[in-house]
This record gives sequence, structure tokens and C-alpha cells, in this order.
Amino acid sequence: GSCRPPAISPWIRLSLSLSPSLPGSGAAWRDLSPSMMSGIHGHRFPEQPFSHSSNCQDSLDNQSLEDFWSEVKHIKESCGSEADEGSDVKTPDDGDLESDWLHDTGLSTLINDNSHDDASLVLLSTLTRTQSAAVQRRVDNYTLSLRVKNKQPVRDVRDIFAGPKFSSRDTEQHNQHGSIDSLQQKQHLLPGEEKGEACSDEHEIPSPTQCNLSKEKIVLFHVSYSEQAQIFRDDLWRKKMSRKQNNDGDLPQYRIHRNKLGTTRMEDLSELDMKKVRTLALIELTALFDVLDMEVKRQKTTKVKVQENKLFGVPLAQLIENDQKIAPSTKVPLFLKQLLCCLEDSGLETEGILRISGSLARIKNLQQELESNFYQNNFDWKKVQQNDGAGLLKIFIREMPYPLLTTEYVAAFATVRNFTDQIQMIHALNLLVVILPDVYQATLKLLLEFLRKVIEKEQKNKMNLWNVSTIIAPNLFMHKGMANKMPEGNEKQHAEQAANVVRMLIHYQDLLWTVPCFLVAQVRKLNEHSKKHDKRIKNLLKKIHTDRHDRQLSEHQCNKAIKIQAPRLLKGNMEIQLDPDTTTRDLVEQFRKKLDCSNWTVANTALTKRSNDSTDGSEFCLYEVGGNIGERCLDPDTRMWDLFKVNPQAEWVIRPSVTLSNKS
Repeated sequence: GSCRPPAISPWIRLSLSLSPSLPGSGAAWRDLSPSMMSGIHGHRFPEQPFSHSSNCQDSLDNQSLEDFWSEVKHIKESCGSEADEGSDVKTPDDGDLESDWLHDTGLSTLINDNSHDDASLVLLSTLTRTQSAAVQRRVDNYTLSLRVKNKQPVRDVRDIFAGPKFSSRDTEQHNQHGSIDSLQQKQHLLPGEEKGEACSDEHEIPSPTQCNLSKEKIVLFHVSYSEQAQIFRDDLWRKKMSRKQNNDGDLPQYRIHRNKLGTTRMEDLSELDMKKVRTLALIELTALFDVLDMEVKRQKTTKVKVQENKLFGVPLAQLIENDQKIAPSTKVPLFLKQLLCCLEDSGLETEGILRISGSLARIKNLQQELESNFYQNNFDWKKVQQNDGAGLLKIFIREMPYPLLTTEYVAAFATVRNFTDQIQMIHALNLLVVILPDVYQATLKLLLEFLRKVIEKEQKNKMNLWNVSTIIAPNLFMHKGMANKMPEGNEKQHAEQAANVVRMLIHYQDLLWTVPCFLVAQVRKLNEHSKKHDKRIKNLLKKIHTDRHDRQLSEHQCNKAIKIQAPRLLKGNMEIQLDPDTTTRDLVEQFRKKLDCSNWTVANTALTKRSNDSTDGSEFCLYEVGGNIGERCLDPDTRMWDLFKVNPQAEWVIRPSVTLSNKS
């Protein structure tokens, strides 16, 4: 059947009309003409389709694939008859899948009798066209599944709200000719703050000529991924282009196209805002898969047979909950941290680390001793041999009752291997990482950081990126209770593809742990609309503060001056005049000069490197608090003039980023 997104129902069209702004689908393209977009994608984003030949992206050799299959064999032998006893994983039917999806995205009221829900309307009003089409498709599939079951279907949304209907001919004409034009037509509807959030620096928009000369490639994080995929899919000129294949064995180096509002890491946002980001990311991921005509059915774990252990085979969330009684701030298992520290201290330069198996008898004895002595601080890590420690690491990952990539999304991670476009692979992996629960996200990051350190010692340990990926891939994708069988035929290709997903997770981890700018823009719009629907706040504050606040706000907007707070560090506020070139780094430096540091000393001056390659060595961070965001730690390169226009009602707070100690 057709793989194009279905027409948007009047329900969703009505919700979209509440807010003409579509973050990530219109304003972000204002400086990129269709010809320029074609040039950027054609020249800077080379596609790397998998071939059936042995000449894959990383110059595969027979030894690498032998390592892959040896690891698979070792896993099966170590699991034995217990391989299918860990958990009972079920794939729900289509109706339950769509119902669960709508519930997880906060849109379950679309299929319930209670069809008037402000929260759903607010969320729908922030969606892009492809995101809205993804929602429409879930609702249609749910309705169809009920009819198939001979149940009374829910009310069709078209019976609730009347509106113009899309004919198949109109839809086809739009998809063939109107994708780019539709985005251009929506630009005038976008308010100034949305343009500021979604657009990159105008003077840094590359031309096709610059694209050819640049050694570094750019990936767009400020435009909806599914909108990008839809536009490039409908670009007939691009379809006729010959696909480039990279056989040089190296992954390209990508950087995020610089945004005026700065890069946002996942730890930079408040917990409430990250919850909204995850909801929007799930909708965006579904829209991207729809545009690419790929279907992924999320699985549900109905029961788990947990071993009576303290470390191995314990659910990750439970393990961290226990560890937080010892170290309240930890987000990753204490055992895993200490194991990786042990391997980093003595194993990084060991030849064949991760590939060469340790002694099974010694590893089993170590497991038993760790279960008994780890939490009594009575375990001697110095006696752990390097290859035995690597074996413990792989066993720990495999014996988790739930996959490290989660039961719900491990299949989606695996499906990414079927993508033929490298940029779209990065986009999909980025969304999947964003969606992961905190504990899984942090633990995966810790593992990938360790694997990168192993690769950095390649000259000593003979383990390059591909070697490490072929060893780790089976441990991540083959899991108890999950479908572990590879499709028959082309086993070599499937092995290469699975390892390639792990390879990209390791190589692009700094990019993948970044929150896309267009999702931050949608969160801002979501927060703005939520406040508009809260009549209590509106009525209470209007009489008391509106006149004075508007007068002060108008004065500040004219002068572009902000007041910076520094609780417990500075008496009163520090007022700073902004200009178009003022950055967060400039403001922190001004604060640093103003602050009397005679009684303070920096206890830790470790540099923090961000995914846009900027380095912040300051011991202070500037936070954007309130307005249309909960709380956000600002990138040192954020342009404050532009951010102030996006969020004029925010407060600006400086806090220590490291521990300060009194000299006395």
C-alpha cells in the first residue's frame, strides 16, 4: 500500500488551527531554499546503503564476522536452557498497540468518549504536519481494529468536527509537489520567538560550494526529522541521483548546525520539561518511521522472573534504587561504575579486551563472590584479571531482566539497521536515546563512554571501532525472552547491520545525547499554551501584577537589559545590557569579575566539552528559569539577545557548576 502519511482529520486540523506555529517545520527552513537543501543533503549527507558484498562501511574482514558469530555462540552456550525463562514478552494486537501508543503520548482521549480535553488540544496544537499525520494514523488503525473485532467502534473524529475532506488526488498532488512549498507558505505564520528557536545562525548557512570543500559534515537538529525525511523523499531530483557509498572504513565526522539559542543536553533540562520532550520525541519517532514506511511493534513485558541476587539479573531500576540508599545522587549502578573503573585502570591496553574470553570458572566464582561481598565493601578488584572483568561486563548486560535498550524499544533500535541514509539513522537513534528512561539512558551512556576509551587505545589493544561493535552488538540485541533468531538468508548482512547500529551509538554518542532544537521549541509552545488554559493563574495575576510587570517588561525589552541572580553568591541582582553578540560565556565572565572570590576556591576545574565542540572551563553556569521553559542550563555559546526575545519572562540565575569551598 501507499507509504505516504494519511490525510489529517478535522479533529487534528482544528487543534492545529489553535496555533499556526509549527516548530521545526516552517521557520527553520526560512533561510534554506529548496535548491540549497538539495545541495546540502546531496553533498554533505552521503548515503551508505548496505551491500551484499563484503565491502561494507567499515572495510569488514572475515575475522570481524568470526568474532560476531563466536560471541553469539558463546552467549547461547552460557544461557543454556535459561534463555527463554527470564521474561514473558508479548506483542499486543494492533488495537492494543495503538491504544498504548496514544496513552503514552497523552492522547488517549482521542479514542475515548470524553473527546473534549484541553491537554490533548494543547499538545496537538504544537505538532508538525508529519507528527499530526502519525497521530491520525494511530487513531485510524485503532478504529479499524475495533471494526475487525466486531466491536462497537469509537466515534469517528470526522463525526465530531466537520471540515473539508482530503481527496486521494489532492493528497497525492500535495505529496508530489507541495512539500517544500507548504513549509514556505507557513513561514509568515510563525511568531518571532519560534523563528528564533528553530533557526540557526543566518551567516553560517552553508552553500553547496562550501559543502564540497568542508571536511566536517553537518547534521540538522533544528528541523523536524520527519519533515526533513518527507521533503527529501518527495524530491524527484534527489531520487534520480546515484547513491554514494563510503568504503573508506571511516565514519564521517558530523557536528550540529549551530543554533543561536545554544545546544541543549539532556541533563540541561528540568525533569518536567524532559518528560514533555520524551512525549514529543515518541510522536516524532513514529512520524519518521511512517514517512520511511517502516513499522515497529512495541513489545510489552508482562512478567519477570527475577533471581534472588543483589547484582546480576536484577532489574536496572531496582538496582539503582538500592544503590541510591548508599549514594543518593547516583544514576547508574555502583557495581557497573566500579567494574568499568577496574577495566579502565588495568584493561584498556590489554590486547583483545572484550574479544578474548576469560576463564568461565573464574568468572563464575567472581560472580558469586561479588553477590556476597560487594555491598560489604569487601571485594578486592585487584585480583580480577582483565579478560575476566570484560566477561563480567557482558554477563551483567545480558542477564538484565529487561534489555538495556528496553523491552519497548530494542526492536526499534534493531530496525534502524535497515535505514539506508546515515543522517536518518542518526536522527532515529537520537530520538530513541531521548525516549529511554533516565536510568537506562545514563547506564547506556556510561557503557558507550567506556567503549570509546577502549577504541582510543587501539594501537595497544588491537580493538578498533568495528571490532568492539561486533562483540557488543549480540550482547545488546540478544536477550532473554526476546526474539533472538536472525532472519534466514543474508545472515552476514544482518550481522553487519546490527554491528553498524552499535558502531554509530559509540561513534556519535555526543550527538545522540543532545535534545533536538525543534523539540525544545515545541516544549516552549506547549508550556505557553498550558499557561493560557490555566484561568486561575490568569485571573489572579492580572489584577495584581499585570500593569507593573508590563511596564517593567516593556522597559527591559526596549533596553535589552536583564537582571541576573546569584543566590548565596551575590547580594542583589546584577543588571547587564545585551547586544546581538552577547553570549552566555560573556555574562558568566562579567559575573566572575564582579564576584569577590577572596573567600572561595574552586575544588574542581574539570572542563566540560559539549556536543557542538565548545568547551566551558567556568565554575559557574547560567540558567534560564521560568517563562516558557521549566529550567534550562545554558550552553556557553548561547546568544542572550536572541534567547531574551524567545523567553522575555524568564529569570536568569547563576549557580556554581562545581563545588566551592571556603578558604578559611
